[in-house]
Amino acid sequence: MPELPEVEVVRRGLERWVAGRTIEDVEVLHPRAVRRHPAGGVDFAARLRGETVGVPQRRGKYLWLPLAGRDLSVLGHLGMSGQLLVQPADAPDEKHLRIRVRFDDAAGTELRFVDQRTFGGLSLHDNTPDGLPDVIAHIARDPLDPLFDEAAYHVALRAKRSTVKRALLDQSLISGVGNIYADEALWRARLHYERPTATLTRPRSAELLGHVRDVMNAALAVGGTSFDSLYVNVNGESGYFDRSLDAYGREDEPCRRCGTPMRRRPWMNRSSYFCPRCQRPPRVVS
Repeated sequence: MPELPEVEVVRRGLERWVAGRTIEDVEVLHPRAVRRHPAGGVDFAARLRGETVGVPQRRGKYLWLPLAGRDLSVLGHLGMSGQLLVQPADAPDEKHLRIRVRFDDAAGTELRFVDQRTFGGLSLHDNTPDGLPDVIAHIARDPLDPLFDEAAYHVALRAKRSTVKRALLDQSLISGVGNIYADEALWRARLHYERPTATLTRPRSAELLGHVRDVMNAALAVGGTSFDSLYVNVNGESGYFDRSLDAYGREDEPCRRCGTPMRRRPWMNRSSYFCPRCQRPPRVVS
């Protein structure tokens, strides 16, 4: 699934190409694309006609389009294969086009939601007083958010009584970090993914948080991570951070730090990639 850098790349593209435009019409081409909007596709389309899109927002992996002057937002769930594309209005329809949004202007482009696996979708929600769609009010701020409370995060991390990678993926503690960037940050911090959070000192957890920020900013600079054609920006272009990954996907390749072959282990229906020399597993106390 897209993580913070990929979602932020899409958000920036939408801010450039969609913000301030008024919706003329919405066409829902597949019911699953609006399944999180209980009133259905006809209601979804009717409620958006005539509305003006505000500046797109993001928290962690969640992206939404506020409606200007309203306490409503369109929340985008990208899922495993969802794409929000800005395309010329006369461009051929994509094979897996699910929703089309036309605008009341002469720009000549429209917003398309394309989703091969139909796990994602768009839905309309009331906003909280903080301007978030109500269904994601519980999501924590992400590490690139200027209002992220670092001190509170360190306290919550140690109190979690979990392991460090589980804590990094806990969206109620810190949002936006997924499997790829967790492995990358842990490799940079020389921490094993099963290290208990209670053993992390304040300086050590601050160092890890710094690595999380560094790896995400590095990914942002090259458009995020694309392993296939399913993640692209709003113009259909792939990101290139996969070429710079130090841990994720590098099983049996030499560690870039010490040369030891990298290892992969099954973890929570996913995989964890690590260096057995640089990232020593925690000691088991009998």
